[in-house]
Amino acid sequence: MAALALLAGCGGPIAGKARPAQLGDDERTKFKDYYARVNSAGDEGAAQQAELLKDTQHPDFRQKTCDLRGATIKVEPTWATLRADADWAPAGEKAHPRGDVYVVAVTITIRQKDQVIGSQIGSMHVVLLDDEVYGFAPCLGG
Repeated sequence: MAALALLAGCGGPIAGKARPAQLGDDERTKFKDYYARVNSAGDEGAAQQAELLKDTQHPDFRQKTCDLRGATIKVEPTWATLRADADWAPAGEKAHPRGDVYVVAVTITIRQKDQVIGSQIGSMHVVLLDDEVYGFAPCLGG
C-alpha cells in the first residue's frame, strides 16, 4: 500500500458560505458520540471498526460500504465547522439522503496495525435521521 493512502468519501472544499449549524445540545452530543464510537471501534481493531462503519452507514446507501483493507481510521472533527449541507448527495448519486445532512471538517489519520500510513484533512458528511446519526464510510484509494 502506498505510504499516503487517500480516502474517497472524504471531500474537499464545499461550495457556499460556511454557517455553523444551529443545533441543540442533544443533537450536537449525538454527532460527537458517533465519532467517539468510530474512534473507539478503531482502537479495538480493524474488524470492529469495519463492522461499526457498516452498521452506521446511511440506510439508503448500505450497498456503498468500503473495505479499509485492514486499516483503521481516527477521525478528529473541528466542531466549529459543523454546518447543514441540504444540497449534498454522495459521489455518483443524484439522490439526496433522507434526513438532515451535515458536513464537518475533519482530520483523518489512517493506521495499518500500529503504523500511521497517512493523514488527510477534508470533510465528512453525517445525517440525522429518525433521531440516529448515520455516516458514509470512507474508502481507501491507491
